[in-house]
Amino acid sequence: MKMKPIIFSTPMVRAILDGRKTQTRRVIKINGCPITSPKESLELTKEGLIYHSFCSMSGYYKLLCQPGDILWVRETWSKDENGEYVYRANYGTTEDDSFPPSMFKWRPSIHMPREAARIFLRATNVRVERVQDITEEDAIAEGVKDPYEYQSPEYYEQPNLRGFEINKSAFAGCWDSIYSKRGYGWESNPWVWVVAFEKISKE
Repeated sequence: MKMKPIIFSTPMVRAILDGRKTQTRRVIKINGCPITSPKESLELTKEGLIYHSFCSMSGYYKLLCQPGDILWVRETWSKDENGEYVYRANYGTTEDDSFPPSMFKWRPSIHMPREAARIFLRATNVRVERVQDITEEDAIAEGVKDPYEYQSPEYYEQPNLRGFEINKSAFAGCWDSIYSKRGYGWESNPWVWVVAFEKISKE
């Protein structure tokens, strides 16, 4: 068992705290690049991740994590006037809240120290798949709160998204809102790590 940090956005931290999020998907990168070509494939073994390329370049790569590993969550944070840690997820949205976001100088999650961690997750399953392989049930486990928030008609026009797959469509919209501008949106169908987890106590 290993302890590893993992970053979550503020909405996803809230989803974890609410018990709605029990899965996360992270883009797999080989030598810094996502795998999006249909001629490239991955194979998950006990030894590690095997990468097969049409260029005959292949090799073993370490897993993001193993079942049983403990993931401590990095989230947007700050300190109050008493030096106590506070967390952006506790202070609502920018639209409506009795605690204005300007109350604290929020610091990026990537800079959150280990001692500030308050959320701990145990990885229960790790697998690899293309992002478009997500099921309706898994989309729900991803914790997208409002299926209509990211929904747009063009997702229903895609052959792999039927009209009744509302949660999968919402996840696709959420995915694009984060990754499309980085060059590996939903349509590029990159390979991803799929990590299922359960929330555990700090102790």
